[in-house]
Amino acid sequence: MAAKRTIRTIPAERTPVREQPAAERIGGFEEVSLGYDEVEAAREAQRCLFCADTPCMRGCPVSVDIPGFIRKVSDRDYQGAYETIARTNLLPAVCGRVCPQESQCEAVCTVGDSLEPVAIGRLERFVGDLAIANDWASRPFIPPTPHRVGVIGSGPAGMACAADLAKAGCEVTVYEALHLPGGVLRYGIPDFRLPSEVIDAEVANLERLGVRFECNTVVGRLFTPEQMIEEMGFDAVFIGTGAGYPTMLGIPGDSLGGVLSANELLTRANLMQARDFPVYDTPIPLGTHVAVVGAGNTAMDAMRVCLRLGAETVQCLYRRSAAEAPARAEELHHAEQEGVEFHWLTNPVEVLDDGQGNVGGLRCQRMELGEPDASGRRRPVPVPGSEFVMRCDQVVFAIGTNANPIIGQTSRLSLDKRGYLRVDEDLATSMAGVFAGGDIVTGAATVIEAMGAGRRAAAGILRYLGVRDESLPYDALGEPVFGIAPHEHSFVRLRVAETPSTHRTAVTAR
Repeated sequence: MAAKRTIRTIPAERTPVREQPAAERIGGFEEVSLGYDEVEAAREAQRCLFCADTPCMRGCPVSVDIPGFIRKVSDRDYQGAYETIARTNLLPAVCGRVCPQESQCEAVCTVGDSLEPVAIGRLERFVGDLAIANDWASRPFIPPTPHRVGVIGSGPAGMACAADLAKAGCEVTVYEALHLPGGVLRYGIPDFRLPSEVIDAEVANLERLGVRFECNTVVGRLFTPEQMIEEMGFDAVFIGTGAGYPTMLGIPGDSLGGVLSANELLTRANLMQARDFPVYDTPIPLGTHVAVVGAGNTAMDAMRVCLRLGAETVQCLYRRSAAEAPARAEELHHAEQEGVEFHWLTNPVEVLDDGQGNVGGLRCQRMELGEPDASGRRRPVPVPGSEFVMRCDQVVFAIGTNANPIIGQTSRLSLDKRGYLRVDEDLATSMAGVFAGGDIVTGAATVIEAMGAGRRAAAGILRYLGVRDESLPYDALGEPVFGIAPHEHSFVRLRVAETPSTHRTAVTAR
């Protein structure tokens, strides 16, 4: 029997990950992080203490069995490690690359109390990449049900919801507004952080489960969620359209030529292949001296894309200090390595006109940190008399997003005061049979949080449809169930057709 691991017996230092040198990688879009090989993964897996109270699982939005999969990595049972992760996380190769583990599972790692925490994300990526390379995901036997479910949006929330519904035997169709599936994973994250091949592989796994993707389909314009339920024969609908509507700063000059959102820049470069113009016929407006406003992961992506597209200088403006920057530490580090200039405690107040309707510079003001605001971070306060002009010919705003407005504008769904969909604890909306989750409900969040919402919504949809989870041998009262539970005897689900002006309601009657 192996000796129990302790802080004193495990490797003290976190296993570093190999990366492309900065001088080489800014010339292309190949992935920066090269990931672990088997030797590196085995060494890092030795650092896990296999804690009985599993704080890392509580820190994971989908409760991946982290000690369980790391133990299998230690035993060289890589397929078993993948199967352990895949019970709750559909996209390990994606989440291992882009999730902020340092503020989730790794933030509460027991090893991190004394040493650097276990590199959970890097191990997850290692397992996910092996699964793709070896084609481990296979289509299980799925007893069919008569239910059809439509999923609006093919981002992480939509994919997670679709997977759980398909595994429960539902016929699932995913509608995507753009011409390729993947949502924000596809249009919002560059290949040097998340290669398109990884997204393609995860989409292919869904198709093996029987999920069908319909791209170039803008729900809310071609048809509405109401029509999907009332006219198109869907028994339920999930909305996972995200929060991709960009926020602009609203300062003088922000409509000049050369001002754009990070969403537009990244969508053109990532999804529409503008980085290869004129091989692909999507142009991209690019300045010589670019100023990017914001310091989140999207801002880091935008700045690093601009460097790869040939900008001479790229500058980051953020009104707080580096300590408050929301970007992952790794993304900040990579941007610094590649030559981004950071201007902390700097706030733009006006985009200057070059006299021809284009960006001619950026008037900025120095800031200092005052008392904490509602977010808990110290509020930035202008320093009197500190204005200065920054040289630039392009400005990119990466300061957040809002709810995609199309669904809210074209349906009867109830919205909150910010324009996001209002849902209950099961993620059911105000319309019977219609559920929602992810950024369209919460605002911008992480990939794994969106996946968690998709899985919660799938569970709510299955309860709404009356589909029993056959893996559970006990009912809600904790009593063994053989056949039909006593409290369900003599009940049958009915569909009550109401007047055309109202939606159909599912009821249970004796």
